Amino acid sequence: MKLSYDDKSIKVFTFDREAVKKATKENPVWVHFGCGNIFKAFHAAVMQRLLNAGLTDKGIIVAEGFDYEIIDLMSKPQDDLAMSVTLKADGSIEKEIIGSIVESVKLDSNDEKEYSRMKEIFRAASLQFTTFTITEKGYNLNNVDGSIRNDVKEDFEAGPEKPQSYIGKVAGLLYERFVNGAYPIAMVSTDNCSHNGDKLKASVMAYAKAWEESGKCEKGFNSYLEDESKVTFPWSMIDKITPRPDDSVKQMLLDCGFTDVENVETSKHTFVAPFVNAEEAEYLVIEDKFPNGRPCLEKGGVIFTDRETVDKVERMKVCTCLNPLHTSLAVFGCLLGYTKISDEMKDEDLVKLVNTVGYTEGLPVVINPGIIDPKEFIDTVVQKRIPNPFMPDTPQRIACDTSQKVGIRFGQTIKKYAESPDLDINNLKCIPLVLAAWCRYLMGLDDNGNAFEASPDPMYDELSVPFKKVALGSSIDVHELLKPLLSRADIFGSDLYEVGLGLKIENYFTELIAGPGAIRATLHKYANN
Repeated sequence: MKLSYDDKSIKVFTFDREAVKKATKENPVWVHFGCGNIFKAFHAAVMQRLLNAGLTDKGIIVAEGFDYEIIDLMSKPQDDLAMSVTLKADGSIEKEIIGSIVESVKLDSNDEKEYSRMKEIFRAASLQFTTFTITEKGYNLNNVDGSIRNDVKEDFEAGPEKPQSYIGKVAGLLYERFVNGAYPIAMVSTDNCSHNGDKLKASVMAYAKAWEESGKCEKGFNSYLEDESKVTFPWSMIDKITPRPDDSVKQMLLDCGFTDVENVETSKHTFVAPFVNAEEAEYLVIEDKFPNGRPCLEKGGVIFTDRETVDKVERMKVCTCLNPLHTSLAVFGCLLGYTKISDEMKDEDLVKLVNTVGYTEGLPVVINPGIIDPKEFIDTVVQKRIPNPFMPDTPQRIACDTSQKVGIRFGQTIKKYAESPDLDINNLKCIPLVLAAWCRYLMGLDDNGNAFEASPDPMYDELSVPFKKVALGSSIDVHELLKPLLSRADIFGSDLYEVGLGLKIENYFTELIAGPGAIRATLHKYANN
């Protein structure tokens, strides 16, 4: 990595990295799956704090199982170093060279050298835990129609020796650990999804059960994975925004003499750079269930607690206090032509929308987890985090996979309103407005009637078909159009007609398609009402 160590504004790690590399290779402790930005800006930074303080002498081994070019084009050429850039709301930045990642390996069962190294690591009794940032989709073994994916089915039939699917390879490594000592380990998903540990466990267990039932693995593998004195799948909640490396940050680095800033786009369209840009705020709460021990990560900023508290924190963030606000801005931002989330927070209508979604409609159903105050959390989100003009985050990025998110980000709140004797679902105004706007988004037309490119979503092509036939200002049977979608509990978490929101969303949608400018007019009307 090209770096001027004379630049006093750049923090540099203080530990002996070569000694840490050697100690880690001999006795690995932590493997992380997913060589993405949040890992470099958060997990690796936590471990760096411990290394700098002399609280550990081991680093992190990162494994990439989806886009191997990240390892070849970025990790290995940079000796696994990364520049972490923290973007503060006042426009200042903090720059730190992250050196706690001491080895990068491809999780590629077709590469004998790389996969043999992964097996060697998993045979080590010293290995205490793994973490994951592979996105929620990474744990899904099924196609959109619910059928098992072909690669997963083939791995079920072939056994643990050379799996091709991502979780199949993870399960294969756990089998390697089982037959070589059955040592304990914690498998910690830190992906941004509800009950992430259960999702990881269910996926891994699917392989183990298939292999044991067909005689492809030794008896007892399932029991090993189910025995919490041996293997655990803790829940966690993570929160830190790390957008794609941005040109504005690139220029900031060039201005201070850091020249190694060029982005690389892989053939799978992953954008990687020697630097990662991230917001200052960060939360990582993990269920403290590590059967083989763990480093003192709490001294690096991680919060350890019990499962019930993790669940409360996760629900607070994902279902009410952050993610619904983000999705609200993403959907309306795409429709209104915004390209930066921070710019949306200069829009009075959108500010009122997210305040209503968060404070008025969301906060009444939040259970205070105790370790983080929900109102203070929302205050930070709407007053500091989302408005940060130096965070290059976009509504288009956040709008990715919306069909997979709405049931979690809004569905839980809707259910609580429908079930509680103390809450009236008719009081929900802005949440159903966002859902109506998402239906409007499926038309693929912005507020001026111009086509826009929809963000990637596994269900967009299917769901958008009937909406593509709708013209602005046309007279249509809105109920006939929306009923098949709004009644889908698999998307929204409940049948929106049964809970009493279907007709309200239909009325909103009718106003949203009245013609060019109707989205702005409808937003202004109800956000200010």
